[in-house]
Amino acid sequence: MNRTEASASDDNGRAPVTTLKGVGPALAATLGKLGIARVQDLWFHLPLRYEDRTCITPIRELVAGQPAQVEGVVEAVESGFRFRAQLKVALGDASAGTVLLRFFHFRRAQIEQLPPGTRLRCYGDVRMGAQGPEMIHPQYQRVREGTPLEARLTPVYPASGGLGQKRLRTLIGQALERLPDDCVLELIPEALRQDLGLGSLREALLTVHRPPPGADLSALACGTHTAQQRLAFEELLTQHIGLRQLRARVRSHRAPVLGATGALREKLLERLPFTLTDAQQRVSREILADLGQDRPMLRLVQGDVGSGKTVVAALAALTAMECGWQAAMMAPTELLAEQHRANLRAWLEPLGIEVAWLAGKVQGRARKHALQALSHGAQMVVGTHALMQQGVVFDRLGLVIIDEQHRFGVHQRLALRDKGGAQDRVPHQLVLTATPIPRTLAMSAYADLDVSAIDELPPGRTPVQTVAVSGSRRGEVIERLRVACAQGRQAYWVCTLIEESDQLAAQAAEVVHAELQAALPDLQVGLVHGRMKSRDRHAVMQAFKNGDVAVLVATTVIEVGVDVPNASLMVIENAERLGLAQLHQLRGRVGRGNVASSCVLLYHPPLSALARERLGVMRQTCDGFRIAEKDLQLRGPGEVLGTRQTGRMEFRVADLARDAHLLPAVQRLGDALLRDAPGQAERLVQRWVGSSARYADA
Repeated sequence: MNRTEASASDDNGRAPVTTLKGVGPALAATLGKLGIARVQDLWFHLPLRYEDRTCITPIRELVAGQPAQVEGVVEAVESGFRFRAQLKVALGDASAGTVLLRFFHFRRAQIEQLPPGTRLRCYGDVRMGAQGPEMIHPQYQRVREGTPLEARLTPVYPASGGLGQKRLRTLIGQALERLPDDCVLELIPEALRQDLGLGSLREALLTVHRPPPGADLSALACGTHTAQQRLAFEELLTQHIGLRQLRARVRSHRAPVLGATGALREKLLERLPFTLTDAQQRVSREILADLGQDRPMLRLVQGDVGSGKTVVAALAALTAMECGWQAAMMAPTELLAEQHRANLRAWLEPLGIEVAWLAGKVQGRARKHALQALSHGAQMVVGTHALMQQGVVFDRLGLVIIDEQHRFGVHQRLALRDKGGAQDRVPHQLVLTATPIPRTLAMSAYADLDVSAIDELPPGRTPVQTVAVSGSRRGEVIERLRVACAQGRQAYWVCTLIEESDQLAAQAAEVVHAELQAALPDLQVGLVHGRMKSRDRHAVMQAFKNGDVAVLVATTVIEVGVDVPNASLMVIENAERLGLAQLHQLRGRVGRGNVASSCVLLYHPPLSALARERLGVMRQTCDGFRIAEKDLQLRGPGEVLGTRQTGRMEFRVADLARDAHLLPAVQRLGDALLRDAPGQAERLVQRWVGSSARYADA
């Protein structure tokens, strides 16, 4: 193929979707909601799963919980409105079996099209009803006996309102007719493809969109088919390149050189009642080296619950302040931000440094005072996402510290960075997380950051013994709590809801608070939840910290940031409803003193297989990194990172847990492309990310 032909074929992919038959402005707008603007966006709009309509299952062989295609003759039709409108169609076949088709949304004309004797071919999920197998709202068509079956598996695509699967398949079919040859389609240089044994991209796309009759169904269902792996490699490569480009753009800015003498740091270290661990000292040295350069630090510090990340961040902030720059610390919740403010005040105010406060609930005169302090050079500020809002102006912002990074998107982090454009410089960024990140996830999700790990707990931390107890033994748990408090210890009782809910069989925090007050009349029982006024919540937390409250009933707002060494018992209500990372975070609130601590996972049977596995992992280990690896396997990266709703890390075909073996090659190839073929790398990002580019204008 000559250059002119190649260019013409390439243009086929870049042409707008309106060049396809039947795509007008309205349909183009609907496609745009799916990130589809060009023909090539349809090539890479990949199936979520497949339906097997290549065979007919005899009705007598239907299995509940599995999708199937059946064909038979309508034996009876009934429509009624006694409780709710319902159309029931009995379908029989040659196996002498009958399946009931139920429709809750139907039209009168639909009934007239289904008289007894009509032959139907139906596809749907099977469930067992009172009289036998049923299908709820199956897809169906009227057929003649002997009508040919589908020759291939039927792909099911991500769709949006107003765009059905049939129309989407037709459009993708049109787009695939314009698919060019590999020599045009491939953006990875041939030499690099051969080194890695990467197959044909064209064949991979055609196989995934149109699986041939002999395709390995189990491999396609698991995402391990060679065609899917070829596409997963390229998608992971695009993710890596996009984040490396983001890193390069941020690093292209200048940052203040923070080469302090360390006098303020030494003053704080002298006042601390503890000595930094070797891991804390190592990570502090890495941060100091970054701050001493004129390019922005982009460092993620991860460490298990209680490993001492906050004091490391405080030491970094003191380095900025000593050089005449401001430091800002942002947390995702007011409770966590309040805890950081309390710790930083205790450490910094004796050094003559005032800690400013800015959160969403700070209004009126207090907000005006905080904004003035920031614009006039307040050395340290702690707050929530309110720090990113318009009207917040810093004088000389030199360091941004973001806690629990996974709860903020990339662009939220960049918004705070942009607040510090003093003297054409951007601030350094230090990101903290108490959720240990599996190595495979860090390699992909945080390719724009350098990663440090505080992988050592302070001396004196005791392992937490964890048990799972059925809700039927609730009385025993309350008695255990009474005994612990009688010995001078304190306890948490964590609930997952604030108010009663008919939908969830969960004890609400307010109900549990009343229950424990009645059961433990000799003990002071406190209550904390996110809907309380900040002042009231802080008062209860302080009373618990001082030992005036023996039992603290709380929602998961206490997941991070609360440090009470005397608390040695944690009860987690409805533990089966929480993910591993959250359970581990909550458990980390105890075991902070030198007394043996316990965590009781109170669950309500029956347990699902997934919940049973989660509770088993919690009983077996306290290693946050091991728990994080298991969490990634069980829930997937979008859940682990808290980014399912942000659009980040939601892959079309790749799966980080499944495809981790591809990441080393992805990194090598990505770095080689950015170095030797930046134009190809940019086109890869545009191809996969399409009109919903996530890293633009970083």
